[in-house]
Amino acid sequence: MSTSRSYHHGDLPAALLAAALDLLEDAETFSLRAVARRAGVSPNAPYRHFEDKEALLAALAADGFDRLADNLEAAATVVDMAEAYVTFALAHPGLFRLMYGRSATNAASTRTAAVLASRLPARTQQIGAWALVHGLAVLLLDGKLDDSDPAQLVRTTVAAVLTPAVRA
Repeated sequence: MSTSRSYHHGDLPAALLAAALDLLEDAETFSLRAVARRAGVSPNAPYRHFEDKEALLAALAADGFDRLADNLEAAATVVDMAEAYVTFALAHPGLFRLMYGRSATNAASTRTAAVLASRLPARTQQIGAWALVHGLAVLLLDGKLDDSDPAQLVRTTVAAVLTPAVRA
């Protein structure tokens, strides 16, 4: 690959994020060199847009929270939101673990919390709903629950627990 082609990649930040996501989802060793190789660019190309590996991971987590918030906003009910949350986790396990394995809070994670808050009036309901749904997602990801029909499992569990508090 020529240096000229690498430099004129197009939307290099998006390509790097896509390559990073692929590495996470494939559970491969994550490094900027591996991301560059996956994106088909020179090993130094990621440094033009991301200071270091941590900066790329932070951008990837922020993108994940934005995508999750979009899915939650599109849900009609709290039960639909729960299903969307778990579906996202199961579809993107590496990204999901990255998002919630980081201590940094950013605008995207704040937006995700705000979507939930817009549907449940009381802070205790918000915490309870998030704990329930996040717990279901992690238990399913870890193979601790039967996942033959995760959507149905989520819908029935969330409805049974939350229906008395929220008329979803």
